[in-house]
Amino acid sequence: MTYKTGTLSEFKAWTQRIVRDPSQAETLPKQWFDTDATAQQRSGITAEAMVKLLSPENLTLLQTIGRDQPASVNELAELTGRNPSNLSRTLKRLEQAGIVRMALGSGKTRRPLLLVQKVRMEIDLMGQLDTVTVEPNPAG
Repeated sequence: MTYKTGTLSEFKAWTQRIVRDPSQAETLPKQWFDTDATAQQRSGITAEAMVKLLSPENLTLLQTIGRDQPASVNELAELTGRNPSNLSRTLKRLEQAGIVRMALGSGKTRRPLLLVQKVRMEIDLMGQLDTVTVEPNPAG
């Protein structure tokens, strides 16, 4: 993800420069954050992809991970009745979106951990400025 960081006054000055000469903005990032930490909370996934990823079946999966804290993908498959190989693919997409993390479990097992408590989407009905933000899980 490409972005700029800085204070509100720096953002104001940067915006004024772009207003005076819009051609400067063509190669510059379109997003501004106060810190790198804030920028990293953004998942980098589009709103459309996030809506598809957070299907009712996957929401139930995430709730199961948060509530039951399974020790492995196989245990999660048993809890949800889902096929382990399909479940692994889904967990990989959820991990890429910053929602879960696959940690080492006992032996060679991998354990899914819920990283976020909330996902917020802002959809710009007039353009390409949709944003998706994941909010860390205070317990995770």
